[in-house]
Amino acid sequence: MSLENITPSTKICPTCGTRLAENAARCLVCGTELSLAVEAKKPAAMQAGRIPEITLSLPMALGIFVMLLLLGAGGVYIAMTLTGTASAPGSQIGAVGTPTETLTPTATATETLIPTETSTPTLQPPFEYTVAAGDTCTSIALTFNVSVQSVIILNNLPAACNTLFIGQKLQVPYPTPTPPAAATATLQAADATRQACDRVVYTVQANDTLSSIAANYAVPQDAIKNYNGLATDTVFLGMNLVIPLCERAATPGPSPTPTIPPPYPAPNLLLPADGASFTLANDSITLQWASIGTLRDNEAYQVIIEDVTDGQGRRLTQYVTDTKFIVPASFRPSDSSPHIFRWWVVTVRQTGTDEQGQPIYDTAGAQSTPRVFSWQGVAGGATPAP
Repeated sequence: MSLENITPSTKICPTCGTRLAENAARCLVCGTELSLAVEAKKPAAMQAGRIPEITLSLPMALGIFVMLLLLGAGGVYIAMTLTGTASAPGSQIGAVGTPTETLTPTATATETLIPTETSTPTLQPPFEYTVAAGDTCTSIALTFNVSVQSVIILNNLPAACNTLFIGQKLQVPYPTPTPPAAATATLQAADATRQACDRVVYTVQANDTLSSIAANYAVPQDAIKNYNGLATDTVFLGMNLVIPLCERAATPGPSPTPTIPPPYPAPNLLLPADGASFTLANDSITLQWASIGTLRDNEAYQVIIEDVTDGQGRRLTQYVTDTKFIVPASFRPSDSSPHIFRWWVVTVRQTGTDEQGQPIYDTAGAQSTPRVFSWQGVAGGATPAP
């Protein structure tokens, strides 16, 4: 190896970049002290630090994760609470930063009560009336049950209302309907019976028993128990008992006399018509009258028919419970001339029986107005032809 190929060691000036000999102490160009510059440029020796390592077990890692979740949830709850407080009226807390949208509460629909419909009368328009002879405002108002003032005002009549003439057309208002009276509460049958019962309050004394109290008031023992809601027959000193006097047993005594019903009105005769005539073609005659009501078991209608034409006092008396009676053919006149019959009906009541066991009747009402009819007798025997 030759010496020319050996490259001498050099160094570069840190200030101006001139290449200098390795042992040069000063730069020939800029005059920089090379020993100081080298020391200044020489970086201080640094020792790299080691990142600390943290070793966690699995349960501890899960616990830290759960704690972080709880802290996050708590932060969200506190933020929502502060947001709601800031949006409330009168709140002094002011939120700084991005405004948060406040939810507007929706009003809850409230139940609306439907009012009870009250029926109001519909007013009808007035009707037209033609004045007749003798009509006045007063008579027209009384006829149609309206006020005189309403007729005068509706027709623009003078206050005296003395200008009506026959054929005049008047407007008459309909009378104002009267609203029905308000319905009153009606008690149930059991409540009405209980309210109508006379009661007295008795305070239990020493040595009293339920049976002795019932005997003193002549009221059944069970009635006192039911009225007071007692489960047993035991009573205590100072107890107040309601005694239902309406449950008191009847006082023994003579049998009450039955009340006799009032007299019945006179029956109204229907058929035949007064003055009717019957000929040979009528074998029997049916008499009919109107009912006076429901008869009792011991009551009946007494029908009396008498032959006025016959001078011997021929009479027929029958008792029926129906409202008709058929005159038998045996009561027909025996001669060929017509006879006049009078008949009437009266209500009677049985009061006993006679020695033959026949009922005895007494009058129980007014007698009907008699009617008459004529009935032709049996024709004479025909003469046989030769």
